[in-house]
Amino acid sequence: MKILKLSLISLFTISLVACRKDAKTTDSSKDSLTTKNDSVVVPEVYKEYYGIYMGDFAGKGMVTSEDGEEYEGDIYKKIALKINRITKDSVYGQSIVDGNQRPFRGVFNETSKSFILDEPGNDKTDGRFEVKLNNDSLTGNWNAFNKSAVKAPNKTLKLIKKEFVYNPNFMLNENNDLIDWENPKDFVEKYTDEETGKTETYTTSKNRVASDAVFKINASKQKLTEKELKNLRKLDMEIIKNSVFARHGYSFKKATYRHFFEQTDWYIPVSNNVDSELSPMEKENVALLNRFIKYAEDKYDQFGR
Repeated sequence: MKILKLSLISLFTISLVACRKDAKTTDSSKDSLTTKNDSVVVPEVYKEYYGIYMGDFAGKGMVTSEDGEEYEGDIYKKIALKINRITKDSVYGQSIVDGNQRPFRGVFNETSKSFILDEPGNDKTDGRFEVKLNNDSLTGNWNAFNKSAVKAPNKTLKLIKKEFVYNPNFMLNENNDLIDWENPKDFVEKYTDEETGKTETYTTSKNRVASDAVFKINASKQKLTEKELKNLRKLDMEIIKNSVFARHGYSFKKATYRHFFEQTDWYIPVSNNVDSELSPMEKENVALLNRFIKYAEDKYDQFGR
């Protein structure tokens, strides 16, 4: 009887080991199958439509005037749509507005040459693009998912395909209006009436201005020196520094710099981090500029709006 019990135990143990082995084999096969499925490459199509499309992003919305009153007016922005990948069933890419990059996914209709592209929807600025392709241009509309969360919930797009190229020779256009409209500062001024001799004070708003140095100094091509920088205004050095990042396609969130570079014909925002793209000399120049910017002062002037 004892020998029979031992035999039964041995048989049960062998069966259990076999079951575990079979289960392990099944799991391994399952993992292998999953890996194989995950590694399947979905064919890409219409690669000729890949690229960056840039242009106007305009709509009607509530605008606040200088005296604080709100009224409905036109809101104009620049936008870049980047088509990264197209398959039979999906389109992948990203939108860039005001330095804010949002991924999108959608579909392409070959018959109508049109895209429907949805941003994720977890940000108040997300919405749906419905645009049509005509040669190298995209035109259409964007509608916000949350219409109450944005100033202009419905916008039109007129975009042209552009190719991003880094070129250290890129410079600002001398016709640029180099004024920082975003950060006015109030100053108290005095006025003396010549007839009465009475002096009155009043408050006026002034904006920062840059000098011609921003058209001449290129921190992507020349090694900067302390002598060159010590007499420059703060805004001068900020523009010179950020010109380095603009040449590499940095997407500026700060309106001051974004507006400067959007006036050029070469600025194409493609990334919110280009630090690794800077050359050793550019990195040294940026570090030097940062040192001087910290203690530099600005010149303010008054301009009509």
